[in-house]
Amino acid sequence: MRLEKRTRTSRLALVLAPVGAVAFTLAVCSLLVLWAGAPLGQTYALLFKGGFGSVFALSETLTRAIPLILTGLAATVAFKARLFNIGAEGQLYAGALAAVAVGGLHGGDGFAVAPWILFVLMVLAAALAGALLLLGPALLKARLGVDEVVTTLLLNFIMLLFVSMMLDG
Repeated sequence: MRLEKRTRTSRLALVLAPVGAVAFTLAVCSLLVLWAGAPLGQTYALLFKGGFGSVFALSETLTRAIPLILTGLAATVAFKARLFNIGAEGQLYAGALAAVAVGGLHGGDGFAVAPWILFVLMVLAAALAGALLLLGPALLKARLGVDEVVTTLLLNFIMLLFVSMMLDG
């Protein structure tokens, strides 16, 4: 038995794959909810209401989902290049710290710019910080052949601890 790359994927398969994944997830979660003894309909109604039931709930859902979605999209760039960057979470933390640092300079004794310029500067700082964080693993892979999975995974823990230190002192 061997694996072969598909040359063509049918439209039906392209539709059924994500629909099947969602259906399977709902089925497994439903079994767990029933196993816990909770009412299935009420559980899903509350889940939906908590995420989408009001403008505030929707804004909170989007606030939490958008960074994860963008991080996932960024990881696909590396995966398409056949590089296994497992450090997307660490890059997200580095970008968040850089954006907060640039935003913290605004006003007061720092610099004052229009809000849209500040937003652009914060996004650029975040992107630059995320990219610079991968400079070490990239050099280790290019020069010494070190596996990028290990180095980027370890960077996640380093950045998590660094962010914790920055927040807690």
